[in-house]
Amino acid sequence: MKHLVQLFAGLGLALMLSACSQQDAEETAAAVSTETAEEFVARANDELAELRRETGAAEWVRATYITGDTAIIAAAASARYAKWHSEMVQQALAYEGQQLDPTTRRAIELLKLSTTAPSPGDAAKRRELAEITTDIEGMYGAGKYCRTQNDCIPGSELEQLMADTRDYDELLEYWTGWRQIAVPMRDKYARFVELANEGARELGYGDLGEMWRSNYDMTPDAFEVEATKLWDQVKPLYEELHCHVRARLGEVYGKDKVPQDGPIPAHLLGNMWAQEWASLYELIVPYPGVGDIDVDSTLKKKNYSPQEMVRSAENFYVSLGMPRLPDTFWERSQFSKPGDREVICHASAWGLEGGNDLRIKMCIKQTYDELRTIYHELGHNYYQGAYKDQPPLFQSGAHDGFHEAIGDTITLSMTPGYLAEVGLVNASGEDPRATINRQMQMALDSIAFLPFAKLVDEWRWRVFSGRITPENFNQAWWDLRTKYQGITPPVARSEADFDPGAKYHIPANVPYSRYFLARILQFQFQRALCEIAGHDGGLATCSIYGSKEAGEKFYAMMASGQSEPWQDALEKLTGAQEMDATAIIDYYAPLMGYLEEQNQGRSCGW
Repeated sequence: MKHLVQLFAGLGLALMLSACSQQDAEETAAAVSTETAEEFVARANDELAELRRETGAAEWVRATYITGDTAIIAAAASARYAKWHSEMVQQALAYEGQQLDPTTRRAIELLKLSTTAPSPGDAAKRRELAEITTDIEGMYGAGKYCRTQNDCIPGSELEQLMADTRDYDELLEYWTGWRQIAVPMRDKYARFVELANEGARELGYGDLGEMWRSNYDMTPDAFEVEATKLWDQVKPLYEELHCHVRARLGEVYGKDKVPQDGPIPAHLLGNMWAQEWASLYELIVPYPGVGDIDVDSTLKKKNYSPQEMVRSAENFYVSLGMPRLPDTFWERSQFSKPGDREVICHASAWGLEGGNDLRIKMCIKQTYDELRTIYHELGHNYYQGAYKDQPPLFQSGAHDGFHEAIGDTITLSMTPGYLAEVGLVNASGEDPRATINRQMQMALDSIAFLPFAKLVDEWRWRVFSGRITPENFNQAWWDLRTKYQGITPPVARSEADFDPGAKYHIPANVPYSRYFLARILQFQFQRALCEIAGHDGGLATCSIYGSKEAGEKFYAMMASGQSEPWQDALEKLTGAQEMDATAIIDYYAPLMGYLEEQNQGRSCGW
């Protein structure tokens, strides 16, 4: 009942605001003519705080109650924000060329970049864009693979089946079945690109991709160069991992199904999108039975509830001197999939009310992968809580990769020593073979992910710029996946398909470079934090659990939010102003040696 009251209250507010929009516009126009840039920014912060309050509530309800009614409410809130953002950016143009203090100038620039889908100024197009984005995200959230009318499997269950199943044909069925949900998105997505590009051009950018790449305190071209540099640094490690995994899969499924000189069939890598391969560990483990990290068994044996799994992650952050999560977090979060309605199970962290109302949304299962995801998601929550005292325009990560890297860094400290200390595994000795086993398990997750994380946005950049057109959406998607990941679709795909839409972040319009950057930054952060904590030994054995000194430094960087260039925030923690992948190479040195040895005599590459 409480949620229904909130829904009607939100709808009433939207209607009231719509009725007053003409009066508001007239009052705003009068204010702008006399405002200084500093006064404009102050007003923008006040209005943004209220808008985020409304849109956050609407988006939360839409994600946790997928109905036609919540779609209307979410679309209305999205359209209202889009209208406000478009008008404020136009007003901000009045201050171009003026001498402004750095803080005011930064706030105005971030205002322009504070949406991932800028709306056109035309009201009808703005409304159309909001409806499209709501529709296609809802298609994904409600998506199921139906064998028959009464035999349907939702996405979260399919993901688990992909991880658990080892039958070639069964995997193929799940893989192709899930991708049927994306076919109806294709035309809508093409229209989304047209509208969002129009909105980006009205803000002064060539297209939406150029706008996204402008959000990194460097030029769009410089950011592309930076991403390529980072990929080139880690590419040799990925290629060795790919070669070894392909050889093992050839032994399992036969070299006729997994050719040893070409790409790997995409459905065999233990993940719906072949983006992370951790569930293949039992097939790839270098030294079976040595230093096993079987957290799944402990979670099931002790029957950890979803809340207990979340509490485990909270305890880690608290050990660093960070505050406990508020009571409202435990009252308002979604920890399990409800049995009475459709929800989006994809894990996400929410900092509503300007970071004063923290929540996560998940459908938690008793697995180590889910536990690691929880530790990651709480990184977002603690970041949101750390910068909640910043003005709304600065309430974000130093760049979006920072936001993802906070929790990823914490997962690096989930070492065997830490897991034993908190009772999730049995204590074991420092066997070098166990180190390689653990690094293999981690690399199947983090290193395997890097090329996928890079190509998702590269595909979109090309779509937004027109280099990829609707006529070759799918072919271009698979060309990039083969180029970077060395994988191939297991069955023929055509332009009747829309395989990009089967990945949440495409219909949800969530930029993906953040995940690529986060997997780089987490190792850079961890190396700095381990030095602060006084760790003595290899980077791979370091856990900062319990280090108040490391936690204080970490939290101080987080508290600055986006109030300064990311280079300055990075320097506060690491002493450097450039992102680099050398910490990854250092971390995985033992595994690299193992892979090179195993791959001797094999034909690597694709």
